[in-house]
Amino acid sequence: MNSAGIFFAQMFGSTFGKLGRSFLGMISRLGDAATLSGTSLSLLSSPPWQGRHIVIQIFNVGVGSLVIISLTGAFTGMVLALQGYYTLAKFGSESMLGAGIALAIIRELGPVLGAMMLTARAGSAITAEIGIMRVTEQIDALEMMAVNPRARIIMPRIIATTLVLPLLIALFDLIGMGAGYVVGVELLGVNPGSFIAEMQAQVTTHDINTGWIKAVSFGFLIGVICTYIGYRATPTTEGVGRATTQAVVFSSVGILVLDYILTSFFL
Repeated sequence: MNSAGIFFAQMFGSTFGKLGRSFLGMISRLGDAATLSGTSLSLLSSPPWQGRHIVIQIFNVGVGSLVIISLTGAFTGMVLALQGYYTLAKFGSESMLGAGIALAIIRELGPVLGAMMLTARAGSAITAEIGIMRVTEQIDALEMMAVNPRARIIMPRIIATTLVLPLLIALFDLIGMGAGYVVGVELLGVNPGSFIAEMQAQVTTHDINTGWIKAVSFGFLIGVICTYIGYRATPTTEGVGRATTQAVVFSSVGILVLDYILTSFFL
């Protein structure tokens, strides 16, 4: 083999080697995250019970996200009304505007956009907070005091995101459909009776259940990813910043991937 062939062989070997190591590293981190979250959740019923910390995290995650969820839901509903009206008007089906807005928000946009907003607002804060605990050695201090940091830090946050996100998405859906009604009926002149009637006729229990299942799944995913990355963050200021960025990116990508899987399953 000539020198050019040797060079390309080495280059391809190095490239595939890096890809293989990256893939194995990703599998290892997925296993570590599953183990960490599983062992943390198994401590839910173990004394001392962390009910107070769970309530605190529910308040921090839920109440702190109300404004951004409400604003996102309102403008999503208004944009859907505008775009949907001018699309349906081409086919003479303006009366279907209410059903289109409701189905789009309940099945897809509500869970996905709500989860994205929770990731940006609360998920990043969870990762940064746990990472700072690692930098300031608060986690080590808990262990020195015989307090399990997984029960005190990780478990309450995973439970909080899992419980709160469905409630936030329910609020997102209501505000979004209300904003769509205002724009569609009051501004664009759609018949209010047709708007409500088609919404009631087309939205089924299956659609609502699909949205709820997505909300619970996304909330659990956000809690697992953000707590794991924060807990395993490099104990430096740069490490905390990098961990926060990774948590937002990985959570957002994970939400989109999981959304596709659940959508294909519940069609």
